[in-house]
Amino acid sequence: MKRYEALAADIEASIRNGVLQPGDRLPSVRSLCHSRGISASTVFQAYYLLEARGVVSARERSGYFVASGVRRMPPEPEQASQPPDASVAVDVSARVFDILAASDARSVVPLGSAFPSPLLFPLQRLGQAMARAVKTLDPWSTVDDLTPGNAALRRQIALRYLAQGMAVPTDDIVVTNGALEALNLCLSAVTRPGDAVLVESPAFYAALQALERLGLQAIEVPTHPREGMDLAALEAAIVRHRPRACWLMSSFQNPLGSLMPEAKKRDLVALITRHRLPLLEDDVYGELFLGAQRPLPAKAFDSEGLVMHCASFSKCLAPGWRIGWTVAGRFSQSVARQKLTTTLGANAPAQAALAEYLERGGFDKHLRRLRQFLAAAQAPFAEAVGHYFPPGTRATRPEGGYFLWVELPPGCDALAIHAQAIARGISVAPGPIFSASHGYRHCLRLNYGHGWDARIEGAIAVLGELAHASQARAASAIPQGVQ
Repeated sequence: MKRYEALAADIEASIRNGVLQPGDRLPSVRSLCHSRGISASTVFQAYYLLEARGVVSARERSGYFVASGVRRMPPEPEQASQPPDASVAVDVSARVFDILAASDARSVVPLGSAFPSPLLFPLQRLGQAMARAVKTLDPWSTVDDLTPGNAALRRQIALRYLAQGMAVPTDDIVVTNGALEALNLCLSAVTRPGDAVLVESPAFYAALQALERLGLQAIEVPTHPREGMDLAALEAAIVRHRPRACWLMSSFQNPLGSLMPEAKKRDLVALITRHRLPLLEDDVYGELFLGAQRPLPAKAFDSEGLVMHCASFSKCLAPGWRIGWTVAGRFSQSVARQKLTTTLGANAPAQAALAEYLERGGFDKHLRRLRQFLAAAQAPFAEAVGHYFPPGTRATRPEGGYFLWVELPPGCDALAIHAQAIARGISVAPGPIFSASHGYRHCLRLNYGHGWDARIEGAIAVLGELAHASQARAASAIPQGVQ
């Protein structure tokens, strides 16, 4: 950002967060010049920018004031979750399939989707890379690279790790059919049916489905909506339940959007190393950071090979191509064997095309544009939730990814809201699909990765109307005098 843009962003954040209220006078030009060490022209540029956005207005001879009618962000959730301290059999797939099946029509407003808009990706350039790669594809590579994956692609992935300060040999990388296969292979490599696995609460529903499919028990661990899994609760669960693995997202967790601070990631790795517990790190949103730099994964602090890092290109570059990978540390050979005995290899032309695209450059330029799009969409989306939803609603403010986790006031029923919203052409992801214990009945996950426009705002207004009605029905059902 330029200096005036950074100043404008800071002031706008203070307005959206309620520090500066409608009608408040903005700091004087002189005071900002002194406190920020910037010129008067920089301050004026920032104020002109805010005025153009409709956030502030100028009054002759009086200065700049916060405009009336500016929407505020809803307050954030403040407490870590409190799931039951128990090892439970997972039974979520039927509900997940029913909800996803009701949301797959293109006409539906995709607030419940797990993907950003497919129009955000360089599909033409990828198609050109595919055409070039297929023409020059070595026939023997389909055999030579069968299980570990395309050598050129693995080299490009290793270079991405190196840019973060992580030296990962290409031989340690196994290319998979998306990150979900990578995670399932890792899970199969370290567990057997009946074993228990630690998961976040709430957790990505596909993680719960993987446990269900493999006959594993889930232990839900308290998770904070901003900083991720509670490490004290994690260690207590390890000691009590003796699990065989832990599965989590340390960066921009789905559905919360939480980002574990770097020091906490270091402590997490130290904790699982003490207990010799394999950690499956799902890092599919790591490239979608909205801050200054990509957060390091927990894998960066792993010296014992216990962290099995999994990622993909599906959310950041090539949706539908289903190319992911894992760096599984001491379990690499076992994971490779699991891959060999299940799907043998990943799509050879798609791997070659991605390698060709990455070699030519342009990936980071695309990522910058994608992050800018997501950052621009998040604020008005969250403000609309604060404006249309009932008082008492809370919503996360993720530093990456494209999900908001919305906690509705007591009495609101997310499953009922989902059913009513689908009938009106709007999809949402209700909280219970993110819990092995079927909790979070008052929560929704909303996707802001399709941008901001009148159609999206209209859908949020409808959801707000449904939430108000759900709350009113719950209140009317309480016998008089009980309140």
